[in-house]
Amino acid sequence: MGLDVVVGILADAEDEDSDVVREDLVVIRELLEEAGAGPWTEPEPDGQKAEWLDFWGYSSLHTVRRLAVHLVETGSLPEPLNGQSATKDPLLEDAYLEVPGDTAGGFDHLVHHSDCEGYYVPVDFEEVIIDERLTGAYLGSSVRLLAEARAIAAALGLPEDLDPGSDEVSAATDAETPNGEGWQRYATESYICLQLINAAKHSIKTGAAIVFC
Repeated sequence: MGLDVVVGILADAEDEDSDVVREDLVVIRELLEEAGAGPWTEPEPDGQKAEWLDFWGYSSLHTVRRLAVHLVETGSLPEPLNGQSATKDPLLEDAYLEVPGDTAGGFDHLVHHSDCEGYYVPVDFEEVIIDERLTGAYLGSSVRLLAEARAIAAALGLPEDLDPGSDEVSAATDAETPNGEGWQRYATESYICLQLINAAKHSIKTGAAIVFC
């Protein structure tokens, strides 16, 4: 199993799944109202297709979060993982023990969110909302996620309009060891960063939530 990320989930949700999603959407509206974050409603599909983005499993998301916490703590990118697990990084381990709004240093919506379930909505609010009534418990802002992913891309020297499915990205991700300069040394991180940017942009453009499922 891996991480599925979709924008516009109502277009593809089966009847039973649709009921669960719609219940979550009601909870999200309540949470946004309670937080004073403003109104939001998931748009009905109206013939539009859902946008599914490949995230290569749960572990890949942690590689980008690792970059974020190193940028906060040291002001620079860490060395490439070279096959090591991102979740074993001491700085990332420490960050996961904190709560949203503490010391993620501007990367709260990227770092303090589930890696398998939860939502981001195209509403700008400061702190990630945590509530067990919501599937996955975490509600983030697509607006903040976009800004945070763009900050990672800037640190990598990664053009945000680069197609994650391009030959250039594929060549970097297929390499047995990190090579090249800049973002090519962080191939997985760059691919996931591009997918985060694309998901957040699509969410903001369409008004639909990003769903981790």
